[in-house]
Amino acid sequence: MAVYVDDHAAPYGRMVMHHMLADTDEELHAMADKIGVARRWHQNGMSGSHYDISKGKRDLAVEFGAIEITVRQAAMMARTRRHTGALGKPDPYYGHEYDPAKPREEPRR
Repeated sequence: MAVYVDDHAAPYGRMVMHHMLADTDEELHAMADKIGVARRWHQNGMSGSHYDISKGKRDLAVEFGAIEITVRQAAMMARTRRHTGALGKPDPYYGHEYDPAKPREEPRR
């Protein structure tokens, strides 16, 4: 089980916001409690269960063990959760080394 924070960096007033998501709501809320994010900021809409957190809170979450992912990985994981009910693991294809010009290698079976 894990908590993830993305690199989205969306402006919100004077702050920069990121997404925090987790395998379970229990883990997500536990991390929010650890880093001082109130439950009222929890969102559970089309993009699934997550918090929008500031850069400072993101840094704290990473200190407490959150896994850094890209916004593309977060989007693909949220999509997987909508279809399967489980968040799944971040796909390395959509990681920081992503190059749209490079063809995707299929996993070996």
